[in-house]
Amino acid sequence: MPSLSILIPAYQEEATIAEILRRVAAVDTEALGFPKQVVVCDDGSTDRTAALAAAAAAADPRVIVVRHDTNRGKGAAIRTALAAATGDYVLVQDADLEYEVDDYPALLAEVGRGARVVYGSRFLAAARPAGMRTANLVANRMLTVTANLLYGLAITDEATCFKLFETALLRELGLTCTGFEFCPEVTAKLGRRKIPIVEVPISYRARAIEEGKKVRWTDGVEAMWVLVKHRLRREG
Repeated sequence: MPSLSILIPAYQEEATIAEILRRVAAVDTEALGFPKQVVVCDDGSTDRTAALAAAAAAADPRVIVVRHDTNRGKGAAIRTALAAATGDYVLVQDADLEYEVDDYPALLAEVGRGARVVYGSRFLAAARPAGMRTANLVANRMLTVTANLLYGLAITDEATCFKLFETALLRELGLTCTGFEFCPEVTAKLGRRKIPIVEVPISYRARAIEEGKKVRWTDGVEAMWVLVKHRLRREG
């Protein structure tokens, strides 16, 4: 029976970390044939994020917590969590409540059909996801079009959080990301290897900066550069 590790990078998420862990624990992935492990990487939070995650781990042996002493970025947190993962597949889950854990079965169903990589697309479910600001909508569209043009892909949501991978494949990619460039780096490296990306529609409700959203316009610029950089890089 294949197993699943859910990777949760978390930074200053004391308002939502306990609730997201409760929701993740409640999803019966075991009934779908995927016993689960949950790996939280606290990325140097100075609030109660780590303490709340540790409390959840003490109550549920499926949950483990790893920590960074200082804030290193989302990509670094994902890579640290990946190193601790024991599952045959890994799924990235943000610590906020923008994404619905009820969409796990749809993602896992594609694994059952042989997919090695599955992206949850916010734009297959709605042309404009709930709460998404115009600037973010435009940036998402531009990054997706760029990824498709540079790598011959046909995806609709390059920057989605919900990305599920065969663990061995993700480790083989040799990720170097530290911040929000995880998404373009992994998409670019999959594209260069001609690894198919399967998409399924998912639910999404964007949160505002006042609610703790951390992505800024500069992250979009960096993401674009990462997509271009990996296209220009020589093989090897």
